[in-house]
Amino acid sequence: MSDSSSSAELAVRLRALLSGMAPGDRLPSSRDLVQRYRVGPVTVSQAIAALAAEGAVITRPGSGTFVAPRARAGAVVADTAWQTVALTDRAVDTRSLTDALGPPPAGTIMLDGGYLHRSLQPTRELTAALGRAARRPDAWDRAPASGLSPLRAVFATMAGGGITPDDVLITAGGQSALSMAFRAIAGPGNPVLVESPTYPGAMAAARAAGLSPVPVPMDADGLRPDLLAEAFELTRARALYCQPVHHNPTGAVLAPERRRQVVEVARAAGAFVIEDDFARHLGHGGPVPPPLVAGDRDGTVVYLTSLTKPAAPSLRIGALIARGPVMARLRAVRLVDDFFVTRPLQEAALELVSSPAWERHLRTLATALRDRRGELAAAVSRELPGWTITRVPAGGLHLWVRLPEGLDDTAVAGAARQLGVAVSAGSRYFATEVPAAWLRLGFAATADAAELVEGVRRLAHVC
Repeated sequence: MSDSSSSAELAVRLRALLSGMAPGDRLPSSRDLVQRYRVGPVTVSQAIAALAAEGAVITRPGSGTFVAPRARAGAVVADTAWQTVALTDRAVDTRSLTDALGPPPAGTIMLDGGYLHRSLQPTRELTAALGRAARRPDAWDRAPASGLSPLRAVFATMAGGGITPDDVLITAGGQSALSMAFRAIAGPGNPVLVESPTYPGAMAAARAAGLSPVPVPMDADGLRPDLLAEAFELTRARALYCQPVHHNPTGAVLAPERRRQVVEVARAAGAFVIEDDFARHLGHGGPVPPPLVAGDRDGTVVYLTSLTKPAAPSLRIGALIARGPVMARLRAVRLVDDFFVTRPLQEAALELVSSPAWERHLRTLATALRDRRGELAAAVSRELPGWTITRVPAGGLHLWVRLPEGLDDTAVAGAARQLGVAVSAGSRYFATEVPAAWLRLGFAATADAAELVEGVRRLAHVC
């Protein structure tokens, strides 16, 4: 074997050698292998590492490399069928959260991502914030169940409207906040009203809590208060889940006159409004209306937001804001679930949002998202003239696109995957029947605008 032979070729030779050895036998030394197979030491090292990763050999520094124990032939397979009976019917449905087509292969253009691409994340600032947080003397102490007081004060200031730190509960991101809110507010078997369409993760969390999502239609101005009142009367629901700002997936912003109406309708029904303000920091440079909770005086609104979307996927820090007995219930759920959110991550989040770099990041992000939104919208209009962009959103990470008559959204998503593009089928965003075929196209998860354009060019070959 020549010096240019690959480690993969050497690994094949070594597997043949292993077949004639017993478990526990020691392989020849690296020097012997170099001489025997006429390869370089790096090639030997890589081949041994590959065999170790397969479980074929065990390396012991200072002692050598040994044949690993082999799996016993005819090993007994555990019979877990009994668990199907024991678990009864409380299955957690994650189909709306996972891609039915499986993980996209490497190189796929991600037009379905819900997080910022690494190039848009404040990575340097996050690293510095985490480093400063880790050096604090109390970094690994137990955190208060409600969260660090200074961090709660930051979220209270973000919400405005007289919210105090005592009204804030720190959570492990927005999804955790959703799960806690649904379980705290409504009991298993109860309905919960949701916008139609809506965020699939909210429907999954509601169903996991034993609730039944009931859709309420939207129009260009957001949720329709007239149909909301009818839905409350019909279902006797005690909660509404909504996204008044940069709604996912449509990008709609609840019209000014409807903001008060939605809260008043819920209050008249004796119900809560669960306000998901995930896109508070994902505006494209224009004004963003204050949260509904800022104008709520009766504790009708339970508000949640997160730092995950504008920062990075693993900054799992969010907040719930509520007043009255419902906050006591939320705190109780927190204690039962996990006691508190890990302190170093809270400290890092506090370091990040308290730094001048955070505001600079948000300004830079707004410009980048606006530019990417424009690039994607222009590419869709140019390459796919039969597809209809319902609105060019003023914030958020997505375009909501209606497909021409005769196209099926799941079929289009499958065909797009074959062309190396991942998109979100619109049917995932509806609690019941789907009125038309839609796709959600994201513009924040690709490396750059050129990838956005190339993704749309590939989509043009689907039709």
